[in-house]
Amino acid sequence: MLSHTRPAALAIVAALACVVPLAAQTQQDSLAERVRRAEEALEQLRARLEQQAQPTVRSRSRSTVELYGLIIANGYYNSAKTNNSDIPAYADVVTAADSASGLPMSNVGATARQTRLGLTVSGARALGAVITGRLETDFVGGQQPSGSGRTSPLLRIRIASVRMDWAHVGLLVGQDWTLLAPQTPSSYAGLGVPLFGYSGNLWFRSPQARLTTETPGKVHLGIQAAALAPMQSLPQSPVSTQTQPDSADRSGRPTVEGRAYLAWGSGETAGEIGAAAHAGWLATSGDSLLESRAFSLDGRIAFGPHLVVSGEAFSGQALGSFNGAVGQNLGRSGVPVRAEGGWVQVDIRPGSGWQLGGGYGIDDPKDEDLVVATGRGRNVTYAGHLIWRLSGGLLFGAEYKRIETLYNAGTFVANHINVYSGMTF
Repeated sequence: MLSHTRPAALAIVAALACVVPLAAQTQQDSLAERVRRAEEALEQLRARLEQQAQPTVRSRSRSTVELYGLIIANGYYNSAKTNNSDIPAYADVVTAADSASGLPMSNVGATARQTRLGLTVSGARALGAVITGRLETDFVGGQQPSGSGRTSPLLRIRIASVRMDWAHVGLLVGQDWTLLAPQTPSSYAGLGVPLFGYSGNLWFRSPQARLTTETPGKVHLGIQAAALAPMQSLPQSPVSTQTQPDSADRSGRPTVEGRAYLAWGSGETAGEIGAAAHAGWLATSGDSLLESRAFSLDGRIAFGPHLVVSGEAFSGQALGSFNGAVGQNLGRSGVPVRAEGGWVQVDIRPGSGWQLGGGYGIDDPKDEDLVVATGRGRNVTYAGHLIWRLSGGLLFGAEYKRIETLYNAGTFVANHINVYSGMTF
């Protein structure tokens, strides 16, 4: 009897030896799955808590409204006469009247008009697209002709646009940056007029309808096309509610632009290189039209999070609206002023909130196109900055610019020092 039960007992023991590890393994797998699910639940809870901790404003359409901006005060010194004291772009000619006044051309001052306010509206969907609206303003719209005009600057619309974004296609309608030369140098001293404006940095914000398409992937190719409102840098009558047409409006044609770019990365390590073209028209007293045209190359290359090199180069004519040709559209005998130029800037971020950098910009109009007596020739700007960012959005900094502007009477030089403090939110 015992001889028969011994093989059965051995079989049971062998089976248990196989089952127990399997059961233990199953229990271990179940525990790992429970841990994974718990981690996912904790991550979702953390994300919800962070979202709830952020102040959220809802619009009437139940979209999310986010307010952002910069409060900044700039103090400045100019060694010589410039076109604009607080945000100078070129050195100005000292006239006989200036000399007769007996007053020094050097000056100091302070302003808060580069303070910026903006809001974004998000969370809406229509026609299968994500809808985003953006409104951004500053106080560089001008100054009233009064004793308190300098401390009561006028509000200016920078951006007012609505975007519709599908998977790889986007449509923007409203006022925004133009496609031509879209890079912007780092500067808290030049916010109302970007650094190197009139010295190789073409820039403008215009009402437009813009279409963008991008390929998928971390490294992607984009193609953009836009129809913009006609543009010419002529002032409207002071304090008027009526808009009068200029020669660009009278051309009967919109301005058109296109750009192709290759982009990669995100945040501080984002990189991009692109090429853009611009064409616009100005009406003349006859039936012919004068052409405003340009071609530009631009790029931003990040060598890790601590070093960024950016810049642009352009060639074209009648680019006064873009602050090209040192702000001159038409020159001698009404011909479009031709010009070439560009800028480059190196930014270094060693850590602990510090940022330092420097750059160079040049705008070189063709001398034969300029009005001999008053035309502005080659304009060169050298610039360097130091910025210290602290927690809570607080920042301090200083910027130095040396501006050299060529006239028929010679080269005029102005040194500009700008110190500032501000808070981003």
